[in-house]
Amino acid sequence: MKNEKAVDEMTSCPIHKTLELFQGKWNTWILFELSKKKSMRFGELKKAIPEISNTMLASTLKNLEVKELINRMQFNEIPPHVEYSSTVAAKELQPIFDAMYAWGEKHIK
Repeated sequence: MKNEKAVDEMTSCPIHKTLELFQGKWNTWILFELSKKKSMRFGELKKAIPEISNTMLASTLKNLEVKELINRMQFNEIPPHVEYSSTVAAKELQPIFDAMYAWGEKHIK
């Protein structure tokens, strides 16, 4: 009974929900890279995050799209291409990225 209440509080807590959003090695990094530009193509993201595999990048992009944090725009031209951009909700993370930058400047040597 006590554990059920703790689980209910945890799943309804906005901080826990936000932390779940940031789970995964690449979610935050991809959101940060997309926050720097209006849109990016797959290859640009891959160059910005060279440690990520193509499979993991594709999977993470799909996951972020499902969570409505990125937009995927497909251009049916020759050659076809896809661009990714931040949604309004993801753009609202910018103050968090700014605070993380300031904290890093202060505490990480």
